[in-house]
Amino acid sequence: MIKRNVIGFAGAALLLAGCQASPDPQVQARNHEFGCIAGTVGGAIVGGLIGSTIGGGTGRVIGEAVGIGGGGLLGNRLACR
Repeated sequence: MIKRNVIGFAGAALLLAGCQASPDPQVQARNHEFGCIAGTVGGAIVGGLIGSTIGGGTGRVIGEAVGIGGGGLLGNRLACR
């Protein structure tokens, strides 16, 4: 149940970050920075949740760590174009 809430919250944050638009360059820069942060954190959360489903014991911890790193990197690359 908690995993679904976290995934839903992260997805909503990413979608809302993409909806902000303004002609002011300073506002655009701030919104882009927020989108980068949201993409990185959201990717890390989703990656960690996916990684936690792999293996058990030490393998689960390693899966979580790899998922957090990979998800954060992927989320950053997608959101910070």
